[in-house]
Amino acid sequence: MGNLDLITTKEAAEKLGVTMRRVTALIKEGRLPSTQIGREHLIKEADLDLVKERKVGRPPKPKKKNSED
Repeated sequence: MGNLDLITTKEAAEKLGVTMRRVTALIKEGRLPSTQIGREHLIKEADLDLVKERKVGRPPKPKKKNSED
């Protein structure tokens, strides 16, 4: 059997620089694949690349057009 390099949500959060709650949200959104064993989600370390290149924070609100013009 090959080495799968599975990590926990806690380890994934540390590597990504986010909270465990955010990692769980990424899993539920389908953006981060995982395997659930009991209550724990195990993630392939290589799959972290799927969500690494994300912008931090909320997207900016669209600017309202000035109706006075």
